[in-house]
Amino acid sequence: MATKEKELVSLAPGSDVPLPGQARRLPVLLEPFRRVDPPESREPTGFYTDTTVCIGCKACEVACKQWNQLPADGFDWTGNSYDNTGELSATSWRHVKFIEQLAGDHAEDGHPDRWLMMSDVCKHCVAAPCQHACPTGAIIHNEFGNVYIQPDICNGCAYCIAACPFGVITRATLDGHAHKCTLCYDRQRDGLVPACAKACPTESIQFGPIDELRERARKRVEDLHRRGVKDAHLYGDVPGASYSELNSFYLLVDRPSVYGLPEMPVNPWLAMKGDYIRAVLGLLLSIAVLLAAVFLQGR
Repeated sequence: MATKEKELVSLAPGSDVPLPGQARRLPVLLEPFRRVDPPESREPTGFYTDTTVCIGCKACEVACKQWNQLPADGFDWTGNSYDNTGELSATSWRHVKFIEQLAGDHAEDGHPDRWLMMSDVCKHCVAAPCQHACPTGAIIHNEFGNVYIQPDICNGCAYCIAACPFGVITRATLDGHAHKCTLCYDRQRDGLVPACAKACPTESIQFGPIDELRERARKRVEDLHRRGVKDAHLYGDVPGASYSELNSFYLLVDRPSVYGLPEMPVNPWLAMKGDYIRAVLGLLLSIAVLLAAVFLQGR
């Protein structure tokens, strides 16, 4: 049975969380060579972020940093509205975006002045380019279907950073490894809700089985349409022509680019066929030139 929050609170300081069927540890020198069975697959989980009820309180940012013991990003004033986090990074796995729209900026839409706010996070893509690009196998889909970086295997090559179309992953200056949201993997294993979703006071960030979240989100869009919010739509709930669905998807009321999201994300993997063809042709051409040189020299 999963450990509940009250049970965790009752544990003595410094004690380990009891896990059912926990294996006896081997001597320290042999521990790295111990083989264990991978965990059984669980029902895929994810985030559904309803931007229409985000109030920009940044409780999710604070909860994420507190639970994951992430360092502060400093107290520099960016001058960009109320956003001093700036962007997602190796030390900020949640970032609340503030988009201030004046009536003159979108008069054709008929909207008055308004704020758009969105708590951004890793999209936990079903087909993740970062995982495709990782040469060491550090990036995996865990048993919950979440994209997870194993920091002890990451070599800091930054291929995942270049592959991600959302600019989610960055490399930490402290250890040189890539870091991002883990979807609170440690909390999920103990039956707990991720820290950001638990701290969100308006339920803008919702966590649960991904199929349930998608159904709930579609009903929310229908309700908003009935209320006259015609621009309400989901982003990333279904696969597109060039990208998979996202296990962390959004309800938006404007174009994705307004929120800093790509309108049509593209998985770089789709362009690899042409790269392979060019590489093979280049190799064949090099071999032909080499053989010609050897032949001419032999004459």
